[in-house]
Amino acid sequence: MFTVEQIKTAHRKVKSGADFPSYIKEIKLLGVTHYEAYVADGHIDYHGSNDYIAKVPAKYEPLVIAYTSKTDEFKAELISHQQGKTDFLTFIKMCAGFGIEKWEICMDKMTCTYFDKAGNEILVEDIPQN
Repeated sequence: MFTVEQIKTAHRKVKSGADFPSYIKEIKLLGVTHYEAYVADGHIDYHGSNDYIAKVPAKYEPLVIAYTSKTDEFKAELISHQQGKTDFLTFIKMCAGFGIEKWEICMDKMTCTYFDKAGNEILVEDIPQN
């Protein structure tokens, strides 16, 4: 089964949102089935088969997540990030300000779903597989 260190090694290659699809392919090959990334402090729970979980602890001081989501603004800034125009910490701060609490990546469906504080789906995206 995969380790936190293997995931961190793969993640170090991500410099912008443009690098995200390659990262997903790499951790899928490691055996990750899905994961949840939490905006507030950056902790991530990676799941594998047979209820296996590798937990990456908080990465930064806690951010306040806005109570009201701003879906249109979030979508516009997400596109900018995916084009490589912002770094990861800028993206995280933007998510918090626009009310995004977490995102979930599903390897089987190759989707990324963003959620607000109330657990509502804000956006479901297909992950490019080129």
